[in-house]
Amino acid sequence: MRFLALIWAVLLISSADGATVVCLGDSLTAGKGLTEDEAFPALVRALAARDHLVWTVINAGVSGDTTAGALRRIDWVLKAKPDVVFVALGGNDGLRGLPLDQTRTNLAAIVAKLAEHQVTVCLAGMMLPVNYGEEYRTGFAALYAQVADQTRVPLMPFLLAGVGGKPDLNQADGIHPTAEGQRIIAGNVYAFLKPVVAARAAPKTP
Repeated sequence: MRFLALIWAVLLISSADGATVVCLGDSLTAGKGLTEDEAFPALVRALAARDHLVWTVINAGVSGDTTAGALRRIDWVLKAKPDVVFVALGGNDGLRGLPLDQTRTNLAAIVAKLAEHQVTVCLAGMMLPVNYGEEYRTGFAALYAQVADQTRVPLMPFLLAGVGGKPDLNQADGIHPTAEGQRIIAGNVYAFLKPVVAARAAPKTP
């Protein structure tokens, strides 16, 4: 997998003066239909570099991945020795109509497993298209806040804020953002992550 090669490359680079951020997600993170440089993880890295921040940002997005699939590959993510993991998962669970409890449990387990290794975890929320049942859509959107409250991690309410549902910012399938859509996501993600990474790097007071 592409992200595994990136992990091994990171292990060869000293990041003592910076931070390693892993974006753990599905095709929205991978940048389906676009080049790797157009996906938001690469754009977040560029925004950090613009601000003279030394961030290594790894794109651990796998198209079609579910929360269960991501949970199975956490050990590979940990090989990168991340400081922060940005979890943007669940969209495929929802599109497949998987039980909400299952998605909720998997997300909580992902957070717990990363936290066991002293990784700072952030969670991004997701929403489903309007053609899904209202009860399921409402429950799906709400589960992210429930997991964030349960695990006490920062929540970015909606990964696709400002992009989702806008035809001009999405590809023909209406689901995957265009390059411009990814730029908007990157700006939002960077603004969300910047204080989180800064807090992680701040010296602890006795």
